[in-house]
Amino acid sequence: MEEKQQDKNTFSQKPFVFGLLFAILLAILIGGLFVGYNKSSMSNPGIISYKNEPYLGDKDAPVKIIEFGDYKCPACKGFNDTFFKQIDKELIQTGKVQFFFFHHPFINVDSYRSAEFSESVYKVLGNDKFWEFHKKLYDAQPSDPEAENKDIYKKDYLMNLLSTMASKEEVDKVVQSYDKKEGKLASNEDDALATQLGVTSTPSLFVNGKMFLGRDMKDLRTRVDAAAKEEGK
Repeated sequence: MEEKQQDKNTFSQKPFVFGLLFAILLAILIGGLFVGYNKSSMSNPGIISYKNEPYLGDKDAPVKIIEFGDYKCPACKGFNDTFFKQIDKELIQTGKVQFFFFHHPFINVDSYRSAEFSESVYKVLGNDKFWEFHKKLYDAQPSDPEAENKDIYKKDYLMNLLSTMASKEEVDKVVQSYDKKEGKLASNEDDALATQLGVTSTPSLFVNGKMFLGRDMKDLRTRVDAAAKEEGK
C-alpha cells in the first residue's frame, strides 16, 4: 500500500493515511507504503553520499532528509502537493533540516526519462532551476496518468516544459547533456542507492540515513528532533 496526505487543513488533526477504499485502489496501482515501510530493510547511513545532489535548506542543518521519488507516481505528487509543504514550512525554512531529492524511477520508461532529464537540468542549470523544474513536472502530472497526455514524459514535451523557465540556449545545453546520458548516469546512481537501502516504494523518506517509518507530520517532527539530539544539536 501507499499512503497519501490528507487535505492540508485537516492533516494536523488526522493520521496521514488514505480512506480505506482509496488506499486499496492506490495499492493496486503502485504498492508499498508512502514511507517505504519494510521491516527487513536495514538503513546504512555510511553508504549515502549527499554530494552533487539537489537540496533545499541550510547546508549546516543538523538533520538531512532524503525523499526517494518518481515523477510519474501519483502518491509522490500527492506528497509534494501537501505533506512536503509542511516539511518546507516547519523544518526546512526554520533551519532544522536540509532536504534532498533522490530518484527512484520504477513505474515505466516515462519515470526513467523524466528522472534523467531532470538530472541534466540539475547538472547544467544548477540547484534552483532543478527545483523549479521538479515542481513543474509534478504539477504537469495528469490525474489519471494512463488515460490522457501519453506524450507528457517524452523528450519533446520535457524540452517544451523546460522552455517555460529557461532560454533556448539553456534548453539546448540540457538536451545535449541528456543525449550524452549524463542525466541517466546520475539517476542510475540514485536508483542503485535506493536498492541498497531497501526502498520498495515511493515516496520514501530517510532521516539522517535511517528509513522513516512514521505516519504523519508529528512522527516526522519527533524523528527529526531525535536525530538532531543524536548529532548533539
